[in-house]
Amino acid sequence: MRFVDDRKKEYELYLPELTKREDFEEFWRQTITLSKSVTLGVTLEKVDYPSPYVDVYDLTYKGYDGTDIKGWYMIPKFTKSEKLPCLIHYHGFTNGRNLPHEYMPWIMMGMVVIVMECRLQGGDTGSNVNYPGGLFHNVNSLGILDKSKYYYRAVYMDAMRAIDFAVSCENVDSSKIILHGASQGGALVMAMAALDERAALAIADVPSNSNIEARIEGEHGSFQCLTDYIRRYPNRWDTVYETVSYYDTMNMADKIKCPVLASVALKDNICPAKCYYATYNRITAQKDIVVYPFNGHDGCGMVHMQKKLEFIKEHRMIGY
Repeated sequence: MRFVDDRKKEYELYLPELTKREDFEEFWRQTITLSKSVTLGVTLEKVDYPSPYVDVYDLTYKGYDGTDIKGWYMIPKFTKSEKLPCLIHYHGFTNGRNLPHEYMPWIMMGMVVIVMECRLQGGDTGSNVNYPGGLFHNVNSLGILDKSKYYYRAVYMDAMRAIDFAVSCENVDSSKIILHGASQGGALVMAMAALDERAALAIADVPSNSNIEARIEGEHGSFQCLTDYIRRYPNRWDTVYETVSYYDTMNMADKIKCPVLASVALKDNICPAKCYYATYNRITAQKDIVVYPFNGHDGCGMVHMQKKLEFIKEHRMIGY
């Protein structure tokens, strides 16, 4: 299809100017150091789950500021290996950890599965952070005038601490950590693959948090709240842009070392494909991207799931 070929050619050349500030690397070095100074404080409560082939635990661990982060910890019981690959799932915007059955395709690959909730969204996880200012439409606005207090600083570090938990588990092969997520979850996959060298594979569907200035200017998805914020406070646009630059995955992409499988959809007006290419085009590691021409933010759901399972098998990340 010419429509697809033309878009792919255009997007494969898309390299907007980076917005990275001079202290970008130091900011994240200090943030990670702060996060690692907090005790992980894991608690696990076994769930009475109806399947005999998986052990399901209600997971709680401390976020980088001591917030109780909720999640799932699931272990397949039909494998013979003592050490198993581990898939860490990051959910989409306003979602939560949901129910264990949603992760059974990964369990059936013989992998331990860890699910992390994002604070203050649709699950059971709150936040200890005292954000300056109020909430403007959604959590993407929290702390927007201060890079050190912005909402995603805590969420990015919560995501890294999920990796900390994974490598601490005696039944997890720490060399086989797989990161997975869609939309906001895909953004966390990209950020963690860049900030944490422990990731062995990164699977990101219709990812968010890339080329954020373009997302604001185009009023796309959850970042429309910042468009509206700037309408209300037009003299603060430069501070808003400076803050989001520290969380834009295109400014991190050159640090990614593990193989990446990504997907985009050309009818996606929430996380536009072009915006993600600003990150993808800067990844120098092994990578592949699947383009769905007539899908929107659904990312072709279960059709793409098959490709992800094949990607994991290709890289020998199955647990049996």
